[in-house]
Amino acid sequence: MASRVVGIIPARYHSTRLPGKLLRPILGKTLLQWTYENAKKALSLDELFVATYEEVISHHVQEFGGRYIYTHANCLNGTECVAAAIKAEPDLLNADVIINIQGDEPCLSKETIDCVVKVLLENPEASMATAVTKISTKEEALSFSIVKCVMDQKGRALYFSRQLLPSGKMQGWKEDFPYFRHIGIYAYRPSFLQELVQLPATPLQLQEDLEQLKVLEYGYQIQVAQVATATIGVDVPEDIKKVEQWLCKQNTFLLQEGSAPHWEKD
Repeated sequence: MASRVVGIIPARYHSTRLPGKLLRPILGKTLLQWTYENAKKALSLDELFVATYEEVISHHVQEFGGRYIYTHANCLNGTECVAAAIKAEPDLLNADVIINIQGDEPCLSKETIDCVVKVLLENPEASMATAVTKISTKEEALSFSIVKCVMDQKGRALYFSRQLLPSGKMQGWKEDFPYFRHIGIYAYRPSFLQELVQLPATPLQLQEDLEQLKVLEYGYQIQVAQVATATIGVDVPEDIKKVEQWLCKQNTFLLQEGSAPHWEKD
């Protein structure tokens, strides 16, 4: 029997570093619309929703023809928002996989979404899945803003940190060592997600300010998909220009291939 996979994009208007960023225009569409239409290209997704508690967001989703779930709750983070969407639409508990796609990452590749879904479906002992990609530069490896991840031999997450991971006994970057950066996309089993948001915060989660560490501290498994490319998130105004450049390159490639650019799932 085919698996049912549902994508949910948690969305809120207010942002600490870049207020109203999801509704900021980029090449004729908002950041949120680009993210939604880009995510629809993933072949693994059967349904896609925006989850929000703000009418300015839900009205906008209606305007561009998307689907939304009104959560009726001011959630503290994306995980809580996705869980609130399931509570608002209990039928989503029947899905095999719920995938949390961040609203400020319009450049997330469909292959990344599909790979994260695939590794969760193929590893029934795992409660959730996420993605990493290889770090190619010393600057990335030492950047506090880039979260690093280490895995075991079966591709299960061992730890996440903003510091260089592993740091090695010399506590420095080694050019020939495979370091991995975390990509903030999560696939859950619906029942686990409902349980996760009820669990109290944990020491490592609070120390690193990384919510996924709570999963590991309570003894649950996170399966990790290794993918080819990272994504471009939007946190500051300068990131808008990076997204514009990426979208222009994508459109140019499609035109060179002889097809008009489009952002819908085939």
